[in-house]
Amino acid sequence: MTTSSDITQTLTTEYARLATGFGDVLDEIPSDLWAAPSPCEGWTARDVVGHVIETQRDFIARHEIDLGEAPDLDDPAAAWRAHRTAVADRLADPAVGAMPFDGHFGPTTVGETLLRFYGFDMVAHRWDVASATGRELRFTDAELEMMETAAAGFGPALYGDGVCRSGVEAPAGADRQARVLAILGRSA
Repeated sequence: MTTSSDITQTLTTEYARLATGFGDVLDEIPSDLWAAPSPCEGWTARDVVGHVIETQRDFIARHEIDLGEAPDLDDPAAAWRAHRTAVADRLADPAVGAMPFDGHFGPTTVGETLLRFYGFDMVAHRWDVASATGRELRFTDAELEMMETAAAGFGPALYGDGVCRSGVEAPAGADRQARVLAILGRSA
């Protein structure tokens, strides 16, 4: 029998894994590269981090969960560490992750949405920040599977306002990562 404690542990562990993966890339970025343009049109590497933090904060606030004051983006890596700590602290309360609501795709929970949508966002934007700052980032097979599954599940909503720009054609003979990035409107 799965208990609420098991569900909370799975949620906190998985969120920590995704947030740490994103943070590990941020920790490698020298301060002079945060203004570099990202693959997200009109955004710098710093803007991408701000987007990830802001969208998670907005989602969580809509469920009347207080994360405290928004972190300052002067140091995006430090801002991310502060943000992920605040989220992890709230997710330690089993009632937070289990909080039900009617989502875009039907009934769900705060925890499920944090992992499925915002987890997807952390993985995709990890590549954007790495790419903006001249670093090569390779996704694991599990991450590629997660993004393929999520993109297919989002359907046309994947290309809605503020999500991904329309998919692009992957070059002939492209590897799996390049094909997934193309679905997300990015050219590897």
